[in-house]
Amino acid sequence: MMYDVAVIGGGPAGYTAAEKAAAAGLSTVLFEKNALGGVCLNEGCIPTKTLLYSAKVFDTCKHASKYAVKTETPSVDLGKVIARKNKIVKKLCAGIRMKMSEQGVVTVAGTAEIKGRSPEGILTIICGEETYEANYLILATGSEVVIPPIPGLSETEFWTSKEALLSKELPSSLVIIGGGVIGMEFASFFNSMGTEVRVVEMVDEILGGMDKELSAMLRTEYTKKGVKFYLGYKVVGVHGTEVIVEKEGEQEVLYSEKILLSVGRRPVTRGFGAETLNVAFFRNGIQVNGFMQTSIPNVYACGDITGFSLLAHTAESEAKVAVNHILGKEEAGMSYKAIPGVVYTNPEIAGVGKTEEQLQAEGISYQVKKVPMTFSGRFVAENEMGNGSCKLLFTEDGVLVGAHILGNPASELIITAGLAIEKGMSMDELKKFVFPHPTVSEIIKEALYV
Repeated sequence: MMYDVAVIGGGPAGYTAAEKAAAAGLSTVLFEKNALGGVCLNEGCIPTKTLLYSAKVFDTCKHASKYAVKTETPSVDLGKVIARKNKIVKKLCAGIRMKMSEQGVVTVAGTAEIKGRSPEGILTIICGEETYEANYLILATGSEVVIPPIPGLSETEFWTSKEALLSKELPSSLVIIGGGVIGMEFASFFNSMGTEVRVVEMVDEILGGMDKELSAMLRTEYTKKGVKFYLGYKVVGVHGTEVIVEKEGEQEVLYSEKILLSVGRRPVTRGFGAETLNVAFFRNGIQVNGFMQTSIPNVYACGDITGFSLLAHTAESEAKVAVNHILGKEEAGMSYKAIPGVVYTNPEIAGVGKTEEQLQAEGISYQVKKVPMTFSGRFVAENEMGNGSCKLLFTEDGVLVGAHILGNPASELIITAGLAIEKGMSMDELKKFVFPHPTVSEIIKEALYV
């Protein structure tokens, strides 16, 4: 069985690459050992956002009186929340399968293993008892949960995001090890559901990589909601329901019904025969150039496997760049200067481009334009007693290089700034845009004039 393109991994990078390649007329085979959609659709992005939306609706009901609306005592049925999440995942998985079928992609369920590359460049892959050959190979095997060597952890029953998304019973208390994006989103959900939540983070602030000032503001919001944070604490032991943490030589024991581990993810680079190709590695991922080529010209890598940007939307963009390069249509290569990052807490926090911390580390002079979200009339109308911030970062000569927003709906607003950053737009150019009124997006316009 000979194909133009073989893709290993059916997540956002893999199914996007397969669809685009097949749509361009290339015979394409896609291998996926679990379920199409990858971690994003089955255990990550979509399931968590489904749960978080239920939590947001629940929060709205609990605080309806702030909007002069009377409600009976609201309650939540976690079993039905999980059932709704499963229904949505099933529906979207079916949609991906349909897309593959419509484009003529041959989808193979099973673990693919690369067996080698001929002197002519033909790649051989085995899956089950079948052998496949391809002119081009796209590696899109994604990432896996990092399990740190914490004493006692291997003997303890703990949750990762996968188990947390399956539970139909709410724990009375939860210790979350890791205050990154995943940790904070689960902290948001379980806090809304009424669980006592504590977050342990080894560094001095949550959401490493996001704007530090806005991250601190979000932490303050969740502290008010009852979440307890242990910043600068290292977990030195886990024993049953006990989490032993340490800071500056002093130890403390946190007792909890459940423990959720969320210290990050790492690229999956083993288990599918990549070593037979002898591709070059960079840090903990497979090395690629701007066109997503590995050190072997007809082998590409996209998505989390590169270890660069573990985000679904980055993976999709990288897949399009790779296929365009195979087709001879890609000239510019992949751009990473305006990749949005979003944390779907309530309120949301989002950022794109450079943070102040990055600009300072790089020695780049910059200017800050910052306003509270309450400068937007629409925000005030829809967020009683809510606050937040919109921060725009410009170079000394007025080019937008970073934007960071805390406040709903930051996830929907950040792309406006992202487009401007990608196009290298100046403050004067942005001021010429007419924003609809009243919208929360006007906060970007307001920030330009401070």
